[in-house]
Amino acid sequence: MPQDYISHKFIKSNSIESRQYQISLAKDAINQNSLVVLPTGLGKTTIALQVIADYISQANGGVLFLAPTRVLVNQHYEFLKENVLLDDIGIITGEDLIDKRKKLWINSIVCATPEITRNDLKRQIVSPDQFSLVIFDEAHRAIGDYAYTAIADNFLGNVRFLAMTATLPSEKQKAEEIVKSLRIQTILQKTDESPDVKPYIQETKTQWINVELPLEMKAIQTCLRLALDERYTTLRKNGIQISKDNKSLSALLRIRQYVLTQNRRSAKPLFTAIRITYALNILEAHGVTSFLNFCDRTQKKKGAGIKELFEVDPNFTRAVQLAKIAQSKGIEHSKIIKLEEVLSTVKDKALIFTSYRDSVKVINAKLLDMGIKSEILIGKAGESGLKQQKQIETVQRFRNDETKVLVATRVGEEGLDISEVNLVVFYDNVPSSIRFIQRKGRTGRKMAGRLVVLIAKDTIDEVYYWIGKRKINSAKAMGNKLSKKLANDSSESLDEFL
Repeated sequence: MPQDYISHKFIKSNSIESRQYQISLAKDAINQNSLVVLPTGLGKTTIALQVIADYISQANGGVLFLAPTRVLVNQHYEFLKENVLLDDIGIITGEDLIDKRKKLWINSIVCATPEITRNDLKRQIVSPDQFSLVIFDEAHRAIGDYAYTAIADNFLGNVRFLAMTATLPSEKQKAEEIVKSLRIQTILQKTDESPDVKPYIQETKTQWINVELPLEMKAIQTCLRLALDERYTTLRKNGIQISKDNKSLSALLRIRQYVLTQNRRSAKPLFTAIRITYALNILEAHGVTSFLNFCDRTQKKKGAGIKELFEVDPNFTRAVQLAKIAQSKGIEHSKIIKLEEVLSTVKDKALIFTSYRDSVKVINAKLLDMGIKSEILIGKAGESGLKQQKQIETVQRFRNDETKVLVATRVGEEGLDISEVNLVVFYDNVPSSIRFIQRKGRTGRKMAGRLVVLIAKDTIDEVYYWIGKRKINSAKAMGNKLSKKLANDSSESLDEFL
């Protein structure tokens, strides 16, 4: 059967496969501010392309295409350069100096990171009047003080917003905030079960693998839990209502403001408990080296209770001592051993996700020791991490089969177009439906995929597993809930008008 392609005077001939669900979503998005919710790998960028082509054909103004990471911005830029029949397409990131940016902003289509866009709007280097269409990729980020919200506030009047995401937040408040911030008028959602999408879905088999912590790590874990119990006891004595059983980081963070304003005597035990919880979570999910690195960085900081924690507290100091002994014996984490087993059976490319930079380096070092061609993909934070060009080059080597395994932090979760990945490994669990779905979506695109999730027994991994499972179920229903709310809000507004 002959392949059908999209036909448009501003889209390169025979380049973009024609899929009916993409065409219908793009058509709807042209007419009103829309939030497109579409599973990873099903062509949100292609939908954006069709909307862009329509807008530039009308010659009403420029197009601003925003994405949260430099790698993703570059990916969109390359896609548009390849497929849009237009010469003046520019890319702007924080690595470009002001004089260069001033020239780049005059392009008809500009791909840019949110931070530099927000800053240049504030500096009046670029005017919102230049654009008739603004695209917010990974729109689930448009909450709180993220740059997307400030950018949207700059645009008034006759400008169209197109927001895109693979999934909505599971929390109603966050989902409604996105809709409000980006002035969304309609939710355009497709799922894996949509009849017009199903033919393009490949099966992804999920395997949950449990591992036991080695005895040496369990001993460290016990010491940390004892140190944490002492702080919880003190907090309860001070009148803080906090659960004995649910010692979560989020619960501690929620009471910070109350303690600082109304219960100052609890500040020291609270902030010490937060540090111990961070340390415990890192140990349980990432291993000995990551734990010790965290301790080294924390000890160098100034703060209430740090000196006491590292020099006086018998349980915490014992934990650090035991970790150093374990490290000297080559003990890391049971996940490393299991990861080695998983990868030994894989001939194709694999993506490994972990939330913590230190464990990225530990995992990569182990893979290199195994003789596996592996590289790391991390964002740039201050003077550390990978600069934009290094990130792009790393991804390109992976695409070109020069690298077999890519070990990535969050920068690799969003939007990376690497269709040939057959295996994705979660080295740690994430208590976020968005991040889970983003990670999982890196496999099973053009062919059947495999997802392996490593879970350390009796650790934060198990807690995050159940939180994530609950949030994923809530997120699935959020699109319909928001659509009903938007319909009701529209009806109420019309009633007032009449």
